[in-house]
Formats: sequence, C-alpha cells, structure tokens
Amino acid sequence: MEHDAQSHPIISLRDISFAYPGRPPVLKNLDFDLYPQERVGLVAPNGSGKTTLFHVIMGLLKPTGGAITLFGQPAEKEADFVAIRRRIGLLFQDADDQLFSPTVLEDVAFGPLNLGHSRDEAIAVARRALDRLGLSEFEDRITFRLSGGEKRLVSLATILAMEPEVLLLDEPTTGLDDRTRETLAGLIADLDLAYILISHNTRFLEQTTDMTYSMEDGHIKTDELLQFHEHVHAHPHGRIPHQHD
Repeated sequence: MEHDAQSHPIISLRDISFAYPGRPPVLKNLDFDLYPQERVGLVAPNGSGKTTLFHVIMGLLKPTGGAITLFGQPAEKEADFVAIRRRIGLLFQDADDQLFSPTVLEDVAFGPLNLGHSRDEAIAVARRALDRLGLSEFEDRITFRLSGGEKRLVSLATILAMEPEVLLLDEPTTGLDDRTRETLAGLIADLDLAYILISHNTRFLEQTTDMTYSMEDGHIKTDELLQFHEHVHAHPHGRIPHQHD
C-alpha cells in the first residue's frame, strides 16, 4: 500500500528477535510497519510466532533484540507500554484470559472505569459497546457460563469499550458458528481503526482486511502479499473419497 509522505507508522518494529528460554528463536530480526487506517491480515502455521509478536508489541514479552516504536515514541521500559496499552486493544487468543468479572456488563465496564470514567459513564460506554455487537441482552449473563463463541464476542466488547486507536485481533473467529462469523466480519470491516488480524479463515480475511501477509521462519513476508480465491468444480467421483493433485 502506498503511504502519504506525511504519514508515519503507528507500530514500527525493527530487527525484532525473541526466543523462549531453552528454545530456538521464534522471531528473527523481524521488521514491520502498520500505518493509520491499514487493515492487515496475518497467516501462518501454529507455533510460528504470531501470538508472540502481539505480546511483544504490547510489552507483555520483552524482545531479545531490536527496537519497537509505537505512535512515534520508542517503547522499551514497562512505563512506556502502560500508556500505550490504553491506545492498542489486544484480543487474546483465549477468551478466558480476557474475562474475569462475574457478569458481562461488569467485565465490559471494567476498562472504562480503569480509564477514569465514573461508574455511570463506564456503564453507558459498556452498553454502547455491547449494543454495537448485538449483545445488549447479555448484560446480566454470568461470564463463565457463556459459550466459547459468546465469550469471544464479549471479549471484543471489552476492547471496544476502551475506545482504542489500533486493534490486535488474535483468531477472533475461534468458537463462532458461520452466522456469527459473518456478523463479526461485517462489524470488524466497518470499524474505523487500523488493525492486525491473525486468522486461518481465508474468507474472513478477505472480508476484513486490505492486505494479508504470511509469517515464516520468524519473519513477516511483507514482500509476498497473499491473494485468496475460491473455485468451484465438479467431481465425477461423487461422494467417493479422493485427493486433489
């Protein structure tokens, strides 16, 4: 994508490396930029470092090398990331890592309360976020009794209630049925935010992103834009199991 000469990346990663103790590096001298209004998809096999990348951006993991610049400012120490976490919303891969309050409304209102809103203001913001996702009837639901898909949507509501400027979405379709997935695709595509979206669902990526890259050997292949397509064909074998060459 072409960028305006005056445009600066929101997220800029240079030469980022990371390895878990006793294991080979999962990120290797990785470079990446996310600009305002960009909607980027990321595809890679499990264990390739996609989730690790998000945690490094948020300061939840410290890289073993390289430089992180967020909103034009270097991010090195924990204090640098504290303020940044109010501006970047992270949807965790596991919804149970995101939800901890007894009821849905309390969970969604927690972020606005933490930002300094009064209780009434926080509840109003939470209700708007729930309504935006078609979850207005979920206010009094007990969080731990929600289905996996319901937890996923409520987790997204907790992020939107924080009114972030950027989203990092880690497998947002996990646990969703086809109908809910289609609804979520429309909701995300309508967001006026920059985001990076990790998914294995090619249709969902087509609906929600402007560009999709692969991640291999610890690098994001930004020079290899992925192109998805669907094809329809007939099988003379009918329902007999067979392979494609």
